[in-house]
Amino acid sequence: MSIKTKTIKFNVFRFNAETDYLPYYQNMEFEVTHEDVVLDILNKIKWDVDGSFSYRRSCRHGICGACAIKVNGRSTLACKERMFDMIDLFGEEITLDPLSKKRAVKDLIIDKKDFWDKHEAVKPYLISHIEEHPNMECAVSPSETEELLEADYCIQCGACHYACPVVEVNEDFFGPAAFVKAFRFEADVRDDAHHDRLEELSKQGQGVWDCVKCFECAEVCPKELNPIGKITGLHNMIFDEGIKNNPVAERHAVGFAHSIKKHGILDEGELVRYSEGNIGVMKHVPVALKMFKKGKIVLPWNMPKSDNLDEIKTLVKSSSKSKY
Repeated sequence: MSIKTKTIKFNVFRFNAETDYLPYYQNMEFEVTHEDVVLDILNKIKWDVDGSFSYRRSCRHGICGACAIKVNGRSTLACKERMFDMIDLFGEEITLDPLSKKRAVKDLIIDKKDFWDKHEAVKPYLISHIEEHPNMECAVSPSETEELLEADYCIQCGACHYACPVVEVNEDFFGPAAFVKAFRFEADVRDDAHHDRLEELSKQGQGVWDCVKCFECAEVCPKELNPIGKITGLHNMIFDEGIKNNPVAERHAVGFAHSIKKHGILDEGELVRYSEGNIGVMKHVPVALKMFKKGKIVLPWNMPKSDNLDEIKTLVKSSSKSKY
């Protein structure tokens, strides 16, 4: 079989926190083959171009998460992504960046302290009151194991965490990886700390209600664990547990469901009023007027209904797992 090759231009992020005031990009050009993954390119740069180039790597089998970086702004696991796939996505000019530029320590190596601090904050371990000398093991049935939704497969690579726009602007936000880990133990029937953990996960600023549902975490997860699905699961658990730490966010979720059931489509104006009340809606009047002029919202008495409203109501009823 013949080896296919392409000549690609690379822009490689360079920075040494001990000697450099600002980062810069080193430009280079060389051939890549259809057999290369991104990690092969990192190795080639270090071995053949510049021995001072630094990055993390370990297993090369997609199970440790050490080699996570960004390729043209997209978080990826270097040992898993084929270079030709990246070229198909981004063209023949490839930029290699660390997961977080502001946390760069040496080239593509970053300080992940914030990631691990948030990971630890959600109590990522089983908390259970058991007998000191039990007579039998605590067995978990296959159906109960399926409730974890493979959240235990997370490799803590940080790809979703540093792709999250909320993490970028809010230092308190736990982030999708921490939520996946929290879900893994919230869904475990053996865990006894459900309420306490959900209390922390529901608080304003740090918790699941501050997720903006951009789906970046689901797009970049190398294990395809769908972190947004786990976040939605935590929303439902918070409702089931009756926790009310963030009333505006909780009313927003309830109002969203009510609007869909009533109209089959989202009534954005009513959603704001439902979430923040009549007084709270006043601060949004300038934005509402601009939206009205652009046709983004309609007056209440002109709110249309979906032609498939009955079908939508049936879908909402069948898919709702929590009592609001």
